[in-house]
Amino acid sequence: MINEAPDRRRGQFPDRRRKGDRFTKTLIDSGRGMVIFLAGIFFLISRRLNIAFAIDDLYRYCFSGLCLLYGGWRIYRGYKQNYY
Repeated sequence: MINEAPDRRRGQFPDRRRKGDRFTKTLIDSGRGMVIFLAGIFFLISRRLNIAFAIDDLYRYCFSGLCLLYGGWRIYRGYKQNYY
């Protein structure tokens, strides 16, 4: 009991690595979610910005809705931080 220093070889510090991984995953999920969410808003209001695409309006609206849903889910996942 005299030598009770934590031994790194036995895995005494997994929490420090998990905290770093959690922070990295949170940044990636939140950043990716924001980019996809903003892309959905862009496709939704592109007609008001006088930007024309070679696809039908129905497909553009469906794609923007999917981007908004997926981006929102990514932002929520980054907010909840439920990885492990």
